[in-house]
Amino acid sequence: MYINLLHLHNTLRWIILIVAAIILIRSYSGWAGKRKWAKTDTRMGLAFSSVFYLQFLIGFALYAFYSPLLKIAFADFGAAMKNAELRFIAVEHTTMMVVALVLVHLGQVRSKKADTDVKKHRAAAIFYSIATILMLVAIPWGRL
Repeated sequence: MYINLLHLHNTLRWIILIVAAIILIRSYSGWAGKRKWAKTDTRMGLAFSSVFYLQFLIGFALYAFYSPLLKIAFADFGAAMKNAELRFIAVEHTTMMVVALVLVHLGQVRSKKADTDVKKHRAAAIFYSIATILMLVAIPWGRL
């Protein structure tokens, strides 16, 4: 079960990053070009947040139940904090991804509630950009 969830978690990472790239291009071009907010923009925001929520649920299952690394970390959390890899997975990766998830959600909500198309694109661009940067920093690239 662990390996299957880990592979799914790794595969979804790429889907999220592809959707993030598409939505960032749409958001920045809409903001700069003062383009009308389209149904596609709303759907892309929904797709981005939905895939990210699914990723979060899989990551939570790995974190709470299946990851052998986290079982080691939780057995002696003080010692785990002295180990860069265990600390990254147990604390840094998790914290940054939760913050990124909140930012994606806020980007979706703020763009939905904005009163002009430019403000919608600006909110999406800002929140999704910060979330994507956090994701890129929090991904354990050495563990592909």
